[in-house]
Amino acid sequence: MIKLIVGNKGSGKTKALIEKVNEAVQVSKGNVVCIEKGSVMTFNINYNARLIDIDHYDICGYDAFYGFLAGILAGNYDITDLFVDATLRIGGRNYEEFGEMIAKLKKISKDVTVTFTVSCDKSDLPEDIQELID
Repeated sequence: MIKLIVGNKGSGKTKALIEKVNEAVQVSKGNVVCIEKGSVMTFNINYNARLIDIDHYDICGYDAFYGFLAGILAGNYDITDLFVDATLRIGGRNYEEFGEMIAKLKKISKDVTVTFTVSCDKSDLPEDIQELID
């Protein structure tokens, strides 16, 4: 299942994501992974969640981003929740490419809840992913 937390800059998306990560750690019977750009959430995320700074991997564009996420899911079958902050800063502001990545990700994440923060207006997103807004 894929969920999107959408809103403009300063609307509380990251705070909502942090709460969801910490809640997931409490109830998950598997592993919780959180991907961020930079190391902003280090002291806000429960230490039982795996926190990944994507800047260490030089990811550029949605094809590389998808490959990175697919690799994480393939490398650990016990992941129950995957959270991504600053999605558009990682992949870029091409909303159509973001929508294509989401479509591919849906196929491989049936047993994992994947939550993205997306800093934009809801109306900017492609029609086919509007239903994923949390």
